[in-house]
Amino acid sequence: MELSNIEPQIIWKNFSKLNAVPRPSKKEEKVIAFIKGFGENLGLETTVDEVGNVIIKKPATAGMENRKSIVLQSHLDMVCQKNNDVNFDFETEGIKMEIDGDWVKAKGTTLGADNGLGVATIMSILESSDIPHPALEALFTIDEETGMTGALGLKPGQLTGEILLNLDTEEDDEIDIGCAGGVDVTITQNYSVDTPTGQIVTLEVKGLQGGHSGMDIHKGFGNSNIILGRLLYKGIEKQNIQIISIDGGGLRNAIPREASAVISVRNAQEFIEEATILKKEILEEFASVEPGFQINIENSTSSDKAISEADSKKVILTLKALHNGVYRMSPDVADLVEASNNVARVELKGGELKILNLTRSSVDSSKYSTAEQLKSVAELAGMNVVFSGSYPGWKPKPGSEIVQLMEKIYTEKFNEKPHVVACHAGLECGIIGANYPEMEMVSFGPTIRGAHSPDEKANIPSAQKFWSFLKDILANIPQK
Repeated sequence: MELSNIEPQIIWKNFSKLNAVPRPSKKEEKVIAFIKGFGENLGLETTVDEVGNVIIKKPATAGMENRKSIVLQSHLDMVCQKNNDVNFDFETEGIKMEIDGDWVKAKGTTLGADNGLGVATIMSILESSDIPHPALEALFTIDEETGMTGALGLKPGQLTGEILLNLDTEEDDEIDIGCAGGVDVTITQNYSVDTPTGQIVTLEVKGLQGGHSGMDIHKGFGNSNIILGRLLYKGIEKQNIQIISIDGGGLRNAIPREASAVISVRNAQEFIEEATILKKEILEEFASVEPGFQINIENSTSSDKAISEADSKKVILTLKALHNGVYRMSPDVADLVEASNNVARVELKGGELKILNLTRSSVDSSKYSTAEQLKSVAELAGMNVVFSGSYPGWKPKPGSEIVQLMEKIYTEKFNEKPHVVACHAGLECGIIGANYPEMEMVSFGPTIRGAHSPDEKANIPSAQKFWSFLKDILANIPQK
């Protein structure tokens, strides 16, 4: 079935057009031009600010001129992840989609429903001629996934809207009123290399499901870098290990699914036997949540050079000691992760080590407490640590007028109360709110599963529900 044949047709049509345009984070030139052209072709006032955000303004429909003005906001970029056996170039190719029952998904790559469905929904409102709404400002930000530089670069005075509707959450029964902030923690070191003295072994961790490093961090999914570190740590108890290379994970905001290492050991057979015992224990440990999980440990060959045994031990101990996962649960909001860390990327090649982390928290002090724990561990091992890309969280305001309106509409429309929540993800509302403190904000969206992984999929009935809900909200925005 063609996506354009499923309801709501207007959203899936625009989502298909959007997904034909490559849009990796930090390489959004094509999608910026696409959205700019979309607004101009509708005859609407369209601007691109100095960082690349696109703002399209649409006047209120007849009879809605006295209502509070609305900002509809989503981000243009997408997380680019693919399975290792898929040949795909995110910079030149459009996403290849398919329908599987009630779900839309991609063929071996991320789908881009995060936040493409939000973008497509705003496009659909902009081009509509029969949907009542107040004066609208459509804000399409860039680079949300790898730095939020679009939101950070948005200047005061560019927007005049009184209420911001962010369309970037992933459960259709939730109204989000708060989120976590974050900071990037980067660990580096350079080591001298020499010809390894032992026998070569390759370790491979693969088949983990990955996921969103904020929304999924509490679910107990395997982190390939941490599991690889456990296997290597087992070896230093009895072996003289020299690391030749490590290649694990990818983007900071995705729980890593795959990792591999090439090492030199004194006795390969003994190492493999010991590691295989631990392998069995780890596979059993994750059996209920990681059905596709695999660990391969085997004899190998390599002509590359290795770092010393002493330096290898420092790297392995660091991988074992770095905190990964939930750091603290919120004492104020039930079941909310307050602070966490994702050990997202580990790369060691030619003696150059780089470990990328994303630390999140809804409380600034615990965000830095978590980051400083990582810094302390790495500096004890003689490594260099840099904090960068810090952005604020979004403090909940549960009693705001827009939240109360949305709760009322949802309850009457769907015969159940929505969940009013704060989330452990980095939404742009906190950053935008710093420059627009008087603007009421709320975030909601259709149901999406597996965001930031090749398993990402969007629920078709949920998109219908979301579309109907949004139209009712716009029609009932209160007067100024």
